This record gives sequence, C-alpha cells and structure tokens, in this order.
Amino acid sequence: MARTLAARRTSRRLAADAGLLIVAAAFALPLAWVVLSSVDPRAGLGVKAPDGLTADHFSAIWTSDITFTPLLNSLVLCGGATALTVGCAVLAAYPLSRFRSRLNRPFLLAILFATSLPITAIMVPVYALFVRVNLIDTAQGTILFFAASQLPYAIWLMKNFMDGVPRELEEAAWTDGASTLQSLVRIVLPLMGPGVAVVTVFSFVMMWGNFFVPFMLLLTPDRMPASVSINEFFGNRGMVAYGQLAAFSVVYSTPVLLLYVLIARRLGGGFALGGAVKG
Repeated sequence: MARTLAARRTSRRLAADAGLLIVAAAFALPLAWVVLSSVDPRAGLGVKAPDGLTADHFSAIWTSDITFTPLLNSLVLCGGATALTVGCAVLAAYPLSRFRSRLNRPFLLAILFATSLPITAIMVPVYALFVRVNLIDTAQGTILFFAASQLPYAIWLMKNFMDGVPRELEEAAWTDGASTLQSLVRIVLPLMGPGVAVVTVFSFVMMWGNFFVPFMLLLTPDRMPASVSINEFFGNRGMVAYGQLAAFSVVYSTPVLLLYVLIARRLGGGFALGGAVKG
C-alpha cells in the first residue's frame, strides 16, 4: 500500500514537472529566437543556431530615426506616466487604508470593475474627447491617459501594501507633532518600499509594451514610441526584416531589464518593519 502511494506521488510529481517544463519552454523559445536571430546573418522565423555571428543587424538599427528617437519617446511617455500613476495611487490609497468609511468598499469595487474594462472599448470616446480639448497628438495627453488607465489597479495594489504598515507608527509621529502628509512621506512610504517598487515596475512594463494607446493618440511619426515604431520592420507585402526586428527587440527590452535590476533589492527586501513596533 505504501509503495503504491509513493508511486502515485512520484508519477504526479513527474507529471507536474513535465507540465512546468512545457510552460517554461513556451516562454523560453521566443526569447531564444530574439537573442539568436539578432546575431544570425540569415535570420528567419524559426529558432535555430546562428549561421555565424554578425553585428550588422544592430548596426542597421543604430540610428536616430529607428531606435534613439522612439526609445526616448517611450522613456518620456512611460516614465512620466509611471511617476504620475505612483504618486496618485499613493494619495488615493492612503485614505482607503487608514480611514474607515461606508464608501470604502463600494469605491474599491468600482476600482476593481475599472481594471476589467478593455481599453479598446473606450478609445473611441477618449479619442473624440482628446480632439475637443486639443490633447490629441501630444505627449502630455498620452501620459495622462496612460496614467488614468493604470491607476485603478495601482490603487488596489498600493492599498493592500499600505495595509501592512502598522498604524501605531503614524500615531506616534502625530503625537510628536507630525502632520498627516509628513507621516505618509516619512513613515509609511519608506516602510512600504517593496510595494511602491512593485507598483512602479508593473505600471512601467504595462505602459512600455502598449501599442494601441500611442498608435491612436499620437499622429506625428517623430512622436511615436518604440512600441509603435517596431511595426516598421513588417513590410507591406509580408516581408519582414527578422534580424533587424530581433536586434531592435533586444534593445527595446533593455530599459525594462535595467529597471528591474535597479530595484530588485527593494523587491526582495521585504517590509522594513522589524523592530519598529514593540510587542
């Protein structure tokens, strides 16, 4: 009986490991294609070992029109929208976390509902509104819409992280004469650094890979971000410059990787609450 149970557990474990390997391969193969094709002189659609090594694909895209200007536009749009999203999420999550009200739960449910709305369903009225208020084809208009679209989920995340900071720390600061804003900036935010980092990375990554919003709200080619300009590698008659597309994808992914590396310590550091509150 014991051997039968052990055999079943082993078979289930092997099946689970096989399933995880299949899922990992599904994610790894596209990444392998990007890396290998970027240095393959005969890059194609399939994943294969490079026929030699070349840097010609990177040299071809290393221009202002193809890479530098779109990347700069992406950094301005996504960086500004991320900063605006995180700042507004902190200010909105604080009263939801600290003050009890009958409206808290309905407001949170409304936020949760807003996260499920597809952007494609609201882009037509948004486009018409932006035309009326002269925000179409402007960086500030795109930043505002990026921030507004990511704000509901950012508030939900930020509120949950903020709930983990003991209220007693703020009460001690208030006793010493600190204002509510001072306690938020000096007590709450430093202690929930990992939470702020998570919201920052999530918001930036979601905006960085967004194609539809800037494609609809920006009209001038020089203002397009990299998520839209990558479409230029697909020809009108089905011809695709696979090598240049892969090289551009490598460069395009670099800012996201650098952002994660810069705040990886905050993501894994946990909440700095040890010793802050005595039992």
